[in-house]
Amino acid sequence: MNNWKKQFGVIFGSQAFTVIGASIVQFALPWWITLHTGSAIMLSLAFIAGFLPSMILGPIAGVWVDRINRRTVLILADVVLALSSVALGAVFILNETPPLWFIFSMLMLRGLANTFHRPAMLAAVPQLVPEDMLTKAGGWSQTIQAAASMVGPVVGAAMIDALPIAWIMLVDIISGLLAIVCLLLIKLPDVVAQTQEKVRVLADMKIGFAALRENKPLFALFPVLILMVLITMPLWSFFPLLVRVHFAGTAWHNSASEVLFSVGMIASSVLLGVWGGMKRKFLMISLAFGMMGIAVMTSGLLPMSLFWVFLICCFVMGGAGSFIQIPIMAHAQGTLAQENMGKVLALFGTAQSWVVPIGMLIGGPITEAIGVAAYFAVAGIALTLVGVLCYILMRKHEVKP
Repeated sequence: MNNWKKQFGVIFGSQAFTVIGASIVQFALPWWITLHTGSAIMLSLAFIAGFLPSMILGPIAGVWVDRINRRTVLILADVVLALSSVALGAVFILNETPPLWFIFSMLMLRGLANTFHRPAMLAAVPQLVPEDMLTKAGGWSQTIQAAASMVGPVVGAAMIDALPIAWIMLVDIISGLLAIVCLLLIKLPDVVAQTQEKVRVLADMKIGFAALRENKPLFALFPVLILMVLITMPLWSFFPLLVRVHFAGTAWHNSASEVLFSVGMIASSVLLGVWGGMKRKFLMISLAFGMMGIAVMTSGLLPMSLFWVFLICCFVMGGAGSFIQIPIMAHAQGTLAQENMGKVLALFGTAQSWVVPIGMLIGGPITEAIGVAAYFAVAGIALTLVGVLCYILMRKHEVKP
């Protein structure tokens, strides 16, 4: 632990490269699908394709993350992401309009890599960081991720107008290679479970669920997080629709909204990295839900001429998201045993992945019926109520100063 800051910086430098490449691809591919199909159904299928691997393999990924050296998992995931971009780039060079089934299959492959990458990255943090520094480390981590995510829409918007999409895939390949180089510079100790008997997937999944149930605050937060995903995932996917239909914006307007969202994440993450957050963590999470809900509701009530106010709301949404996610993750990393960390985090990821298509199936028809702006207004009210529910469920688990 003596040189943990150096190791932490290197591993999250690798994350920055991974996120930069991924965010560029995530901006470019949906825009390409929009330009070439103009179909909301195709966009929804592309969105769901990326989540299918986590829905199916999430708990299994958690088991293996607790069995294999986590640096190895991260490197293999980055290799798969880079290879998917090689395949996409090659197909776009050979065919300007490749079949959608191939793009969807590559999105699924990228989703598979992320299914292993995310729990491995989160579970690696407490192997490097002292327990009393986990919230601050989470703030620094979120800052790096938000800054990298901010770069993606800007670079993607600039490149997609000026260059063939194959060049965008090249940027992701280079980012992946740089991430792998960073990971090769650090060492992570093997986890305890690696020394045990052979892998028993179902048994290990039960152990992970038991560990979650024993962690009463985390288990109480579970339905709150599921509701959050149910409400917010359609919102984030409908951002381009709100910008284009309600505010009559362009791709650059959409890029600006994503950048301001990321700037909000950076600002709040830096604040948490320096300050460490409120002593009453669960109260802070509840207040952040309310803040996000008000910003979302305001976005839906704005007239078309006040796009600049919507950008302020995007900033607030991003900032509130960090105040929700970072303390939750710090609590999980500080209270779960190392040998169960990957299992529990993967359970969270899998449950949320199953909720995503449900949210899309609910949000899509509602949006078609009442309009995207009205959907934002209703969703904002719902998020505020989730904040109230969070306070009611978590106040008995609060560690008071």
